[in-house]
Amino acid sequence: MEPIKNATVYIVDDDSGVRDALAWLLRSRRLTSETFDSAEAFDARVSQQFSVQSPSCVLLDVRMAALSGLAMFEKLIAYGLLPTLPVIFLTGHADVPTAVDAVKRGAFDFCEKPFSDNALVDRIEQALGHSAAALALHSQSTSLQARLGGLTDRELDVMRLVVGGLPNKLVADQLDISVRTVEVHRARVFDKMDVKSAVELANLMRNL
Repeated sequence: MEPIKNATVYIVDDDSGVRDALAWLLRSRRLTSETFDSAEAFDARVSQQFSVQSPSCVLLDVRMAALSGLAMFEKLIAYGLLPTLPVIFLTGHADVPTAVDAVKRGAFDFCEKPFSDNALVDRIEQALGHSAAALALHSQSTSLQARLGGLTDRELDVMRLVVGGLPNKLVADQLDISVRTVEVHRARVFDKMDVKSAVELANLMRNL
């Protein structure tokens, strides 16, 4: 599998040996990583005006001094960074129930130590793919919101009725305007929303 371009894997573990081994493993698979020796250090990185701009994921150790991996995960949820920043927990056997619970709360997966290099990299690549899809969806939603913001109140009124399947005559009756005026507004809505038909417009609005 070709590595996802411009991807970053954040490694958060207080064991320097684990950090170095994971960074080396990722380099060998042509994946870029950033390492952090504590959840506090990672929190400092993501808590201030941080946004995910390219496919990324986090390898997060469950047990760390002071701020635990689970507490860091809760912070990532609070920061609104999931699902564009999927989390894979690195766990010891005793931490598996905790990791399973975190997966139920939105973590991408967990890998029990000692883990298989190939299996871990497979899951990392899948997490990066998940991140890429989430980023694409977010971008699409942002673009759609911007286009909607360019519609006038009357154009929004017409659009809602058109999306609801009403022909121009009924739209005109509902809004107490002429059919010709509906046609003008309808054409402007299609142009601003970059669609060719009412069906295409309805499908686009389902993405909101």
